[in-house]
Amino acid sequence: MVFLYGTGHSPKLRTSYLVTMVFTYITAAVIAEVCSASPSAGSIYLWAAEAGGPRFGRLLGFIVAWWSTTAWTTFCASNTQAAVNYMLSELTVFNVDFPTDTSSVKFRAVQWICTEILLALAAILNFMPPKYFRYVFWFSSMVVLLDFILNIIWLPIGAHNTWGFRTAEEAFMSTYNGTGAPPGWNWCLSYLATAGILIGFDASGHVAEETKNASITAARGIFWSTVVSGIGGLATIILFLFCAPDPDTLFSFGSPQPFVPLYAVVLGRGGHIFMNVICIVALWLVSLTLSYSIHHSPTNQTQNKNTAIAIVAASRLVFAVARDGVLPFSSWVSKVHNGQPRNAVIVVWAVAALVTCTLLPSDVAFTSLVSAAGVPSAAAYGLICLARLICTPKRFPKPQWSLGKWSKPFQFIGVFWNGWVVAVLFSPYAFPVTGANLNYAPIIMAGVTIFALISYFAMPEEAWLPRNRISHFIDSKGAQATVEEVERPSGEDQGTSTPRL
Repeated sequence: MVFLYGTGHSPKLRTSYLVTMVFTYITAAVIAEVCSASPSAGSIYLWAAEAGGPRFGRLLGFIVAWWSTTAWTTFCASNTQAAVNYMLSELTVFNVDFPTDTSSVKFRAVQWICTEILLALAAILNFMPPKYFRYVFWFSSMVVLLDFILNIIWLPIGAHNTWGFRTAEEAFMSTYNGTGAPPGWNWCLSYLATAGILIGFDASGHVAEETKNASITAARGIFWSTVVSGIGGLATIILFLFCAPDPDTLFSFGSPQPFVPLYAVVLGRGGHIFMNVICIVALWLVSLTLSYSIHHSPTNQTQNKNTAIAIVAASRLVFAVARDGVLPFSSWVSKVHNGQPRNAVIVVWAVAALVTCTLLPSDVAFTSLVSAAGVPSAAAYGLICLARLICTPKRFPKPQWSLGKWSKPFQFIGVFWNGWVVAVLFSPYAFPVTGANLNYAPIIMAGVTIFALISYFAMPEEAWLPRNRISHFIDSKGAQATVEEVERPSGEDQGTSTPRL
């Protein structure tokens, strides 16, 4: 939200978010349809392999496996730092004599220490017995709902009693350029935050093996959580457009998270502390929307995007990739203890903790981490859409959750939309571009892709995703024995069902 204020404000923000909602819904529908055909742990790289067909499936599977692993582990780091920024912004509110600017090495050191502590606590939470996870998710849902309700009710009252509401013209028509970019590209950069709000919806698929009737439940979780996310995000944006001050005033607070001093002004010191605690817990434990279906229940679907739950989803993805022998030390990473992939949790925590160390030398590490967390997911979505459109346009099982005649148009749109999102996330965020404000996301993405290609050529084909197994799946009936293949003539032999590769 803060970055949205710095990249154009009202009319661009409103338009950008509405565009993002529509095209992300379309992308989520395509991914949900593919998920319905093959719900399994690790899902997204298997979807890419299946969508790529016998010729390109194995290559796409390797690339997306590495991309997705990078996305989820990096997200754990960037999301934890976001929670820490809320916490350290209290230094500004209480006028503590300590630097609060990221240009200060001293501040970045404290920021790094706090991030590592919260990250470790989130990892430890994942070692609890699985039977308690449902209570964590229920609590998470209640906290995020409380956060939303308090903002909807409390913030307008506070704004009315302090600086007042902004007019409709100020809220929807004023512009602001805080990036230094040309006006046209400044508008493009507004998609950085709008696209980042609605990403990561593939998480339902990562735990599909732990979900009843996964071919329907996981697919619905992917799509409908994205819809709910978009609606909730739109309501929140409109709320802040009317209740927040102008961008110059907001950024003049001089804290790593300007909305904390905003809460202090409109809610008072006592009220803002309570609200800030809710925000920190929501980021660390709950935060923005992400579907997560868990514990063998088709009704237990929460929409949470946070560090603790992100580690759950990320560890399942890492476990699945390691189980198939793609990662280094796969035999150790894929070990299960009492039904839990604890070693995979340790790997996710270790990588996220290592990535967090980039805070120390760089004052733009946070924005680079945000991009590095979003780019691989958007690229994977686009690649799956492209593969379904080109590689397996007619040779793919029809899932229970099907788009029917809308499937191909949605795939076409998904390719270009996600290509656009990747381009924006690769862009510098401040101009003129220097070594100090360079966005390192393209470098991270290139390095990960190189590792994926090395793995592809180094691992024998018979060890993972051999061509004949991909052919066997896409020529089968897919996830359920009652569905028919797309556009296959009636009466033709459909083969047997093999949802797993």
